[in-house]
Amino acid sequence: MVRNMFRTGFLVRASHTLLTWVVTLILFLHDTDLRRYEEQGELLLPVLFFLVVVLSVLFYFAVSLMDPGFVLTDTVEDLQTSDEEKDLMIPQTSTHRLRRCGFCLLQQPMRAKHCQTCKRCIRRFDHHCPWIENCVGERNHRWFVVYLLVQLLALLWALHIALSGISASDSWDLWFRVNGFLLAALGVVGVFSVVVVVLLGCHLYLVSINCTTWEFMARHRISYLKNCGHEENPFDRGVLCNLWDFFCICRTVMWEQMYHKQSQNEA
Repeated sequence: MVRNMFRTGFLVRASHTLLTWVVTLILFLHDTDLRRYEEQGELLLPVLFFLVVVLSVLFYFAVSLMDPGFVLTDTVEDLQTSDEEKDLMIPQTSTHRLRRCGFCLLQQPMRAKHCQTCKRCIRRFDHHCPWIENCVGERNHRWFVVYLLVQLLALLWALHIALSGISASDSWDLWFRVNGFLLAALGVVGVFSVVVVVLLGCHLYLVSINCTTWEFMARHRISYLKNCGHEENPFDRGVLCNLWDFFCICRTVMWEQMYHKQSQNEA
């Protein structure tokens, strides 16, 4: 995990962390609600805000550094495990077969895809996120959504705090000089808030229909979906079941079995 942090994503993660704490410092040092609460001895809200920021940073690094669901390599040590997984994944009567990746030459489970950036095959591949410099896949997708929720809470709270510190002045020049840092923080927080809202909304929608970003964007290119109807999704079990499975079921899902069962029901 530590080795991963110092690879290509180090600058991205360092920039995100630095920007987070610079904005937080600006909000604490200027005459905002946080500063007023501190001066009045009411530390509950400042401490809670600080903890939310810390939690957002911890979730960021957790999602950024964890295994997104790499497909097992064809090493001698993993060969037996791989064979057992394949036997469980594909029913004996199924006509679907695992396809071999043209890049890393591994057999891909259904819904897996090779990531050109990570140079690995990812289970239930959603997308490669440059913000976290990691793929979002089967193992970290739920934590990515939780991170977006925590990050949105921190951003909206920071937006409110920054607005509370904007003060009036006699001239525009003086107003910009007095509020310059807060305006900069407000701009950064505002832009990130819009991005996170859009991302969170898209992911919650896709989760509710049990579809990945890759499947949604490239449906016509995916072998197990291109022959399905336009509105047909073989993995959709209904909104409540999809949300329950996504957030509460922490295990490797055999998508081949679900796909085969759905095909039999339709037949």
